Amino acid sequence: MDLTLSQYVQQVKDWSLDPRLVIASYQQKAKSKNDHNNAYISFTDEYVDSCQSDFLDRDLCWAPISIKDIILTKWQKATCGSRILQDYVAPYSATCFELLEKAWALMIGKTNMDEFAMWWSGETSAFGPAINPFGTDRVPWGSSSGSAVSVAADTCLASIGTDTWWSCRQPAALCGIVWCKPSYGRISRYGVQSMTNSLDQIWTLTKTVEDAELLLRIMSWRDIKDATTQDKPRPTDVSRDRNSYKIAVANQSLSDWLDPQIKDVFLQLVEKCKELWATVDFVDVPLFDACVPVYYILCPAEVSTNLARFDGIRFGLQWDTYSSDNINDYYDAIRWSWFGTEAKRRILTGTYVLGSSNYDWYYLKAKSIQSSLQQRMSQLYTEYDCFLSPTTPEVAWKFWAKLSDPVKMYLSDMYTVPANLCELPAISVPYGFATDQWESLPVGIHIMTNKRDEATMFDFAKKIEKLN
Repeated sequence: MDLTLSQYVQQVKDWSLDPRLVIASYQQKAKSKNDHNNAYISFTDEYVDSCQSDFLDRDLCWAPISIKDIILTKWQKATCGSRILQDYVAPYSATCFELLEKAWALMIGKTNMDEFAMWWSGETSAFGPAINPFGTDRVPWGSSSGSAVSVAADTCLASIGTDTWWSCRQPAALCGIVWCKPSYGRISRYGVQSMTNSLDQIWTLTKTVEDAELLLRIMSWRDIKDATTQDKPRPTDVSRDRNSYKIAVANQSLSDWLDPQIKDVFLQLVEKCKELWATVDFVDVPLFDACVPVYYILCPAEVSTNLARFDGIRFGLQWDTYSSDNINDYYDAIRWSWFGTEAKRRILTGTYVLGSSNYDWYYLKAKSIQSSLQQRMSQLYTEYDCFLSPTTPEVAWKFWAKLSDPVKMYLSDMYTVPANLCELPAISVPYGFATDQWESLPVGIHIMTNKRDEATMFDFAKKIEKLN
């Protein structure tokens, strides 16, 4: 088995590993594999060389990690996977990265991603797609494609990024690793390029649940720079080891378009849970089917606002303004040339739903449904400890197979969107395999618990991990 983050920390502290040799090995491996998997946009060799000091004083002992290229790291590029920011160098670091630095994690590179985290498959990065280490010419899913591939290919011990609706849960599931996000407000988003402020959250991609728990404990702090962060107990302040659970499975998550093989793997897991330590109920969740439409109204609305700043004057690449007859032509030329197709699609959609004639019918109605869904989920958590579902409706597909049908790809978000709409903690754990074109591909299990109940989430995830 590949070295895990927790194993690395323990072995460094036991003097059985030389961290300098480990770091050099991971740097070399990341660069050699990048020619094939394209997981990294840039490497941070100068940063690594400047960080040589005592390895044993802090929690992470200079563990080599990767950072999604949407997170600002001081004096390093932060491209967001877009040509419009291809030369942008961050003047300061995000709070989450500063906390990792204080714990002495070591960033070896910035990872590839869909442009501004706006797609699903890792195919829309301006720097080329990342490639799933499982299977042949298969997508790792996205938008955090590079982060998932960097961990799955063992070119780093963990990766940090952002999640808006399933940006890393589904890449984690398709690449056979662990993804975790805490409740909204646990981790500061200061210094992260926002796609949708009300839904974006910091997440971790790791090889084990224990590693995810370690990283969340380090990053979960109140930050005066981010008003959404909450002064609450950290996710792992209260340990929990339970022998019984009451689990809910949404009937809508077992729909006809779920891959039959994934459905079989999931139902086999449900039976094992029943035998060992759980009561499982199949329930109808009101408004569950509305989650995807609600998301695809709220998300573009916020995207259109957040990306308005990239006009070629204040932010983003600039041209000679004398080449255009007026300011509108200049904006047109910059945005048409440097934004990708999906970024343009969401900006236009968001502008439409926020228009004066559409605002009440689309945006306000979506916010109302979101509020109703949050209330219903809160009621269900008085009866159940967690919700269980597959993470994805299908296994990794071949490149370019679905780019022509964005609506079908939107619908694949059904299992993961509710966690972000309701501000709930969630985790994806690898469990079993499915076969496609004679290739064995990983399957992920999605666990969602009540707000600020990460202790239950981690305990249940560890139990599933042990069944693998």
